[in-house]
Amino acid sequence: MSTALIIGIVVAVLLLIALFAFVLPRSRRQAQVRARERELGQRRERAAEEQRTEASERNRQAEMAEQKARMAETEAKRERAEAELREQRAQMHEQGMADHELIDEHERDKFAGTSADPDGTMAQQPRSEFEEGREVGHEEEREQDGRFTRDEQATDAPGSRRA
Repeated sequence: MSTALIIGIVVAVLLLIALFAFVLPRSRRQAQVRARERELGQRRERAAEEQRTEASERNRQAEMAEQKARMAETEAKRERAEAELREQRAQMHEQGMADHELIDEHERDKFAGTSADPDGTMAQQPRSEFEEGREVGHEEEREQDGRFTRDEQATDAPGSRRA
């Protein structure tokens, strides 16, 4: 073998050793760094997606809470208005301005001339067919209430029973 060939082989071996000793580990490290960067990027994306999902859920919950609050506020306003209406009705009753609400149709004659009807016009007002039918229905109820009650007197008539 010639000297030039031996020197060429030695140089090639030294280049391979340098390649394996310096270049390959460095490229391996760079590949590992790139792999870690990719993994870190994926983790960032997952974390960002989780945060967005959580933010979306919390926004939805906040909107529901706001809607419930608006409903509660509306309900409170309605209750307040109902309370004011009741208070005004109470004042009307205290002042005697709503006595007509306290007197049923069949009691008009009874209260004629009182502070509820000082001129007696309530008893003289013509009634609608509905009011008359309602009055007849009340009278029938009163008559039926007494229909099934027993007399305390004993009768000796045939077919009668004693209690």
